Amino acid sequence: MVVPGWSQADGRGGGGSLGPEANGKEPSPEPGARTEGPQRPRISRRSLMKCCLVKWIIASTTSQGPESCDSELELSMVRHQPEGLEKLQTQTQFTRKELQSLYRGFKNECPSGLVDEETFKMIYSQFFPQGDATTYAHFLFNAFDMDRNGSIRFEDFVIGLSVLLRGSVTDKLRWAFNLYDINQDGYVTKVEMLAIMTSIYDMMGRYTCPSVRDDAPGDHVERFFQKMDRNRDGVVTIDEFIETCQKDESIMASMQLFENVI
Repeated sequence: MVVPGWSQADGRGGGGSLGPEANGKEPSPEPGARTEGPQRPRISRRSLMKCCLVKWIIASTTSQGPESCDSELELSMVRHQPEGLEKLQTQTQFTRKELQSLYRGFKNECPSGLVDEETFKMIYSQFFPQGDATTYAHFLFNAFDMDRNGSIRFEDFVIGLSVLLRGSVTDKLRWAFNLYDINQDGYVTKVEMLAIMTSIYDMMGRYTCPSVRDDAPGDHVERFFQKMDRNRDGVVTIDEFIETCQKDESIMASMQLFENVI
């Protein structure tokens, strides 16, 4: 996720669980690989495993043996039947093989074809055992659960991941705004921002280097609103959010850190 104003000086807590791939850099092209012209992203499994949600579902495939080529999402095996591969390819930036691999892990962990909030909390307790990830997992779950029905379908899951991992800057900023807009009224308030920031610091901020103060989340929110709330009406709209983020180098530089908390 995007953490406005979170700079390198604030630290990168939780990095020990995520490994070197969490630095936001893509692997170099293979020698002799063709790079001319527009291409659909083709990312390796290793580079896909930048965020803990992907690591969680991909790791589930390791006990299932080599990847098979005949998986058409095995629709008859689950209660919720996801869209076909072809449709998901058009809706995401994932390749067919990546979707198959993601789905195998997803189905292994969630045989019903749906993820509930308790599963999200379990994932984050695994990857951030040094903090309390419960509240942040709740907010993130709601960002994926767009219809607020208490469960996340595979389609919602991979469409969200596609935006976060391979979407445009504007796409990522829109997704981040949706996360901060807790009550989904189209505005982000200081109360909402403080709730999100406190949940992040509870999960990982206390273990950053240098360590953060107890009042750091509140200070962070104040700096955020000074930059974002252009008309000083006490709320931030999506237009204010996107415009300010795109013009602020420190915020844009912090975007790579979203992989540490997704």
